Amino acid sequence: MNDLSVPPAHPLEVLPRDLSAYRAGNTGIPYVHRFESGKPGPHVLINALTHGNEICGMVAATHLLDTGVRPLVGTLTVSFAHVEAYEAFKQHDPYANRQIVHNLNRIWSDEWLDGPHDSPELRRAREMRPVVQAADHILDIHSTSHAVKPFWVYPDFERNRQAAVAVGARGHVNIHMVMPSGLGSGTPLIQHGRHGVRDSDAGVALVAECGQHFARSSSVVATEVSLDFLAHFGLIAPRAPVPPQPQRRFRLLQTCMVHTDEFRFTRPLVGYETFARGELIATDGPGREIVSPCDDCTVMMPARVPIVGREAVYLTEPIAD
Repeated sequence: MNDLSVPPAHPLEVLPRDLSAYRAGNTGIPYVHRFESGKPGPHVLINALTHGNEICGMVAATHLLDTGVRPLVGTLTVSFAHVEAYEAFKQHDPYANRQIVHNLNRIWSDEWLDGPHDSPELRRAREMRPVVQAADHILDIHSTSHAVKPFWVYPDFERNRQAAVAVGARGHVNIHMVMPSGLGSGTPLIQHGRHGVRDSDAGVALVAECGQHFARSSSVVATEVSLDFLAHFGLIAPRAPVPPQPQRRFRLLQTCMVHTDEFRFTRPLVGYETFARGELIATDGPGREIVSPCDDCTVMMPARVPIVGREAVYLTEPIAD
């Protein structure tokens, strides 16, 4: 474990709250709230609960709504994505309600959204597609199974880099996982349509991984980074200045999936551990090995419990800026 990791204890410091008061929204789409300033400016979407047990996004979204945050310019949309999964939370098994059938953050391609398959996630993604398409800038709030320092995830587009660096300079999220060619295991919400195209008129689309799912600190980060994001685009007043914080960026090299029930890491991992070129990271049944492709290979989001068909770990390398 290196200096980016924090102790892996996962107490349930923050639990779900009843969201029924937010169901109606004001857009005709359940749990979607939109506020227009009447003045020219960007349309910013703050999205929470893409995964049902990532509670910090709920805290941030309800904070924006409960405290009456309204845009000075442009339009603000606040959405709760997967409330059906969120409402399936069980305190004795708090990791089980990440999804119901499909991963809502892997199905944002036309192939899935216009295809023949059906699930709670596909129905919700189809319902929310116009919400995502309407936004100029998107902040999708997530959290992690292991307790590690918060980080951005975004396609390697200059527009995303500039915004993540600017917002990250405030220190709440100042580590970056950059995707040169997508996630490698499906299409996330932030790459839907024009937001997934390098040369387009789309704006910024970022994931903020705010810390461990149930840590109170993750909810603080989610709320602060939401306000920082809105201030960056001028929807709310500038926030109090802080000394710029150092930032670290990592390039995604490989997304490793779990293929068998025999998947095992060679040592316990929580994230940000490093491996030398050729070093064995994991085995996945007879003859299948995950080996470090480079020196200083940094692992991100290793699976807490490997599940066949889901991501095992992301392999990255540091970016020297």
